Amino acid sequence: MLYAYRVLMTGIHLLRTGEVEANLRRLNEHFGFGFLDELISRKVRGENTSVGDLDWSFHEARLDELEARLDEAFQESKLPEDRDRKPVNELLVWLRLAER
Repeated sequence: MLYAYRVLMTGIHLLRTGEVEANLRRLNEHFGFGFLDELISRKVRGENTSVGDLDWSFHEARLDELEARLDEAFQESKLPEDRDRKPVNELLVWLRLAER
């Protein structure tokens, strides 16, 4: 469940700010989902959540809301649709060669 929240929240944040932030706690500072703090804490403590432990309809509704916000952020985004990929490609080649 946390992975679904992370993906959607990271995408919204990226489209709005141009910055990649994948830390769910930091993302949640902007989104303010109080229930996420408890889910994260349970995960950190190593507590497994079984299917019956989660209110699936509640989370499905929150994820649907985030998907709508992601679509909205995409429509409003000022990020360029096409970027120069050459610097990224060069970095990847350099990293791969450095691993040898």
